Amino acid sequence: MTSICHCSKGWIDVHANDAFITGIGQSEIGRKLKRHPLLLTLDAVKEALSDAGLTIDQIDGVSTYPGRVAAMLGFSPLGADELIDALGMKVTWYAGGGEITSQLGAVTAAAAAVRTGQARHVICFRTVYEAAAMDRPEEYPVSRRDRVDGYSQWFAPFNAISAANWTAQYAMAHVKNYGLTREQLAQIALTGRANAMLNPRALVREPLTMEEYLSARMISSPLCLYDCDRYSDASTVLIVSAGEAVDEVTCMPVRIAAMAGAVERHSWDQAEWMACYPTGADLWKKTDYTPADVDTVQLYDGFSFQAIAWLEGLGFCAPGEGGQFIEGGQRIALDGELPLNTFGGQLGAGRLHGFGFAHEAVVQLRGQGGARQIPGDPRVAVATSGGGPLATALLLARD
Repeated sequence: MTSICHCSKGWIDVHANDAFITGIGQSEIGRKLKRHPLLLTLDAVKEALSDAGLTIDQIDGVSTYPGRVAAMLGFSPLGADELIDALGMKVTWYAGGGEITSQLGAVTAAAAAVRTGQARHVICFRTVYEAAAMDRPEEYPVSRRDRVDGYSQWFAPFNAISAANWTAQYAMAHVKNYGLTREQLAQIALTGRANAMLNPRALVREPLTMEEYLSARMISSPLCLYDCDRYSDASTVLIVSAGEAVDEVTCMPVRIAAMAGAVERHSWDQAEWMACYPTGADLWKKTDYTPADVDTVQLYDGFSFQAIAWLEGLGFCAPGEGGQFIEGGQRIALDGELPLNTFGGQLGAGRLHGFGFAHEAVVQLRGQGGARQIPGDPRVAVATSGGGPLATALLLARD
């Protein structure tokens, strides 16, 4: 059933099963911040509520990824329980855990909850405190064991303990099989840094040249220092609302037009290929939109190659042609045909761990990007998270 609902920004068509991102919020993004991670989260919640024109009493759901991780409190210092307790919330649905299709899986779970009537407005959040935790290990210790088990037993003996090592294997396959060059790979980092300079909240607001990129130290070939995101401290909040509840908000709601996710075996070494490929293909099966309709893409770039893989997986170019697609950088620039990571991505804005991409997609579709706003009247965006063994994609529309 389709109906017409009114928000403060005008009339919109709403289907009974629609889910929308309404309020968005983000805390300060920094390194070695002294502000407690719970307070950073509350800062982002407050901003999202104000943006949506909602009160905390109207929130009846909470969703997060990956929940509180006691062994790595910098990676994830709090879960849904802590937020619910801190705000005295009364919720009818909540979720928090790591066994989902990557970070934005928390948003797809919330969308399913509002579509099935389990909640009306769900706060989705991701809080990271990795830079501060490294600076204060006595407060945020990392649990270490005498022996490794699980899938770590296949990585640790070879000192391949970083996701940089694992992603590099996929990237090197592109180098050998398709001729990906470092100059092509550099365009993800150069584009992100250029856009971050226009984002007042970005962690790194300094220019990056091709010469600096090519002379940077290698981390795991072909990935250099500038191909890797950097630890940061921040919280990002997205409010997911039911279609029947959008008349309660005062912001411009953005519809979740389609969503997809995949798991290509959680252990990176056992996954034959990256999960962004089946996820990208599946996304278009769930909508009448096509890649040609997309005005901007906000693609996970924890490591630069992941953004290239997402471009291929989503069908903007054929597998193996990602390097050629972005060569020179103009196509993915702010004024290009497919603006990429307009807030700087994680390479420029900071490691917001997935949620920053959906946040920026909403900013762009609302025309609120300021100096980094893409030209024209953008109406369709893709936001992704993960892309290795786990992947999630959201198709967002202002329609």
